[in-house]
Amino acid sequence: MNLPNRLTLFRIVLIPVIILLWIFPYTAFGIEPLVIQIGAVSLSVVNLVTLAVYFIAAVTDALDGYLARKNNMMTTFGKFADPVADKLLTTTMFILFAYGGLIPVVPVIIMVARDTVVDGCRMVAAANGKVVAAGMMGKLKTVLQMVTIAMILLNNLPFELWGLPVTGVLLWFSAFISFVSGVQYFNLTRDDIMESR
Repeated sequence: MNLPNRLTLFRIVLIPVIILLWIFPYTAFGIEPLVIQIGAVSLSVVNLVTLAVYFIAAVTDALDGYLARKNNMMTTFGKFADPVADKLLTTTMFILFAYGGLIPVVPVIIMVARDTVVDGCRMVAAANGKVVAAGMMGKLKTVLQMVTIAMILLNNLPFELWGLPVTGVLLWFSAFISFVSGVQYFNLTRDDIMESR
């Protein structure tokens, strides 16, 4: 297995680590996580450690694709596993946040529904021998989601100090871009989906 694929697998392995860090019942085991006070904003060390692990996972996302293209190490496994790892990572984070009541569930549903529709479009296109490459909107969606997740973990800092709901705006904008890119994917594969025999 080449290095890009190992990085992809490493990213997948980090997902349960992030889940454990986030939902671990610290107080039940007599652990009181340190809370840092920045102005009127409280920031738990759990958030910061989770952010650090998430950042490592996000870096592997950029690195595995770069290495695969640069060194001509593209593989079928990589083409399958890389987008799966990306979606597992971002979807897991948003579900954890929604479950914890940190964000509304509606934008999460929009983003998960979009990914489901796009995967279906790709499968239908692949069955007809077509490959639908990730478009600019799809790439923008991924970047927005990753930035939004980082901002949620930072409790909207530093913008929270000035009362600016930047994280909320990013979340809904991510959902909107997800929807738009999903529509684009559908339009690209419409003929394959709608064909009748």
